[in-house]
Amino acid sequence: MCTMQNSRRRFFKNAATGALTLGLSPALVPGELMAMAGNTPDDKRIDLFRVGIAGWSFQKIALDISLEMMNRVDVRHLCIKDFHLPLNSTDEHIAAFKNKLKAKGVTGFGVGPIYMTSKNEVDHAFEYAKRVGVRVLVGVPEHGLLPYVGEKVKEYDMHFAIHNHGRKDKRYPSVPVIHDFIKDLDPRVGICHDIGYSMEMGLQPADLMMKYGKRVYEMHIKDMTKHSGEWTECEVGRGEIDFPALAKALRKIRYSWTCSIEYDKNSTDPLPGIAESVGHFKAVLNVVK
Repeated sequence: MCTMQNSRRRFFKNAATGALTLGLSPALVPGELMAMAGNTPDDKRIDLFRVGIAGWSFQKIALDISLEMMNRVDVRHLCIKDFHLPLNSTDEHIAAFKNKLKAKGVTGFGVGPIYMTSKNEVDHAFEYAKRVGVRVLVGVPEHGLLPYVGEKVKEYDMHFAIHNHGRKDKRYPSVPVIHDFIKDLDPRVGICHDIGYSMEMGLQPADLMMKYGKRVYEMHIKDMTKHSGEWTECEVGRGEIDFPALAKALRKIRYSWTCSIEYDKNSTDPLPGIAESVGHFKAVLNVVK
């Protein structure tokens, strides 16, 4: 019992420290965590992956405000959505957009998700991603376009990640379904693993990463809770996803891409939910060995 209590105290201390080092308001940190937090954070392990923000979190927020929100939670990697940078942007528009990110110390590492129903749309998406200068294109192509996508990743030497969207999506509901479609394609065609939709389908995100993680080139990090038999999104740490197990899996497979916090429960005021989610996720990473 004494060992369990000590372990619990260490978890709360490190979790609080992790949240506080993000610059979050003490009001966002539970009282027990605050009480047990020391002044000096433990040495953080250096992971191969990065923590980012999925652009969808800012669906109703202007770019300048979105970047300021990222600055407040100390996250520097953004998966860009087209409501901030339209697919038909000129080179001048793209340059101005990238300058705004640079001024805030933010790196746009990916674009999407982008839906594709024709070869022309695939061409346009890859050219857009190239002009923006990102390393991964998150996409949702029709099944018949997958061989063509395989050709384009070779042409552009770019990674392509197909997003799972849960049981309501007939094309790509789950990571295993996506893998079955892409397993024989160029290895640069991979998966954007939305862990919330995996949980919705009764699949454990950590188990999926252990099995399919080598083909995962982007992750959307959220939590899910169940009310009256229905799964709903919630702040990371308030739901049923086992984040310590996920952290261990990411390290076990040496995941080297991005874990993007995605929070759209309150699309007009996402900062509190983003802050809590980032704080909890980083705290788990700081605690779990």
